[in-house]
Amino acid sequence: QVQLVESGGGLVQAGGSLRLSCAASGRTFSSYAKAWFRQAPGKEREFVSAIMWSGGTTLYADSVKGRFTISRDNAKDTVALQMNDLNPEDTAVYYCAAQATRWDRKPSSWNYWGQGTQVTVSS
Repeated sequence: QVQLVESGGGLVQAGGSLRLSCAASGRTFSSYAKAWFRQAPGKEREFVSAIMWSGGTTLYADSVKGRFTISRDNAKDTVALQMNDLNPEDTAVYYCAAQATRWDRKPSSWNYWGQGTQVTVSS
């Protein structure tokens, strides 16, 4: 079974940090673009960050730019999201995604998804 499995979510106070990780199983995604999305209660899933397969190009949503850093380890087939200076508006379920071909910031353009990990930021 092809899976992307997120870990690292939890409860943190405003101003704190968390590091999310996503590992692949069942197949390799080392040559795929990878991304993080998030979905808060009652809201649509939104783009957070993406990284090209080589790791040389990264993209961020304006809301997280300067606070979050995406990285990947193709040897381990993992992608990570370092989240600093968290605020309550960052509270959401965070999903990792992988895509081989054309993609954009819309969730519909990504084919492979993890099950999500909850991040809760208290004020």
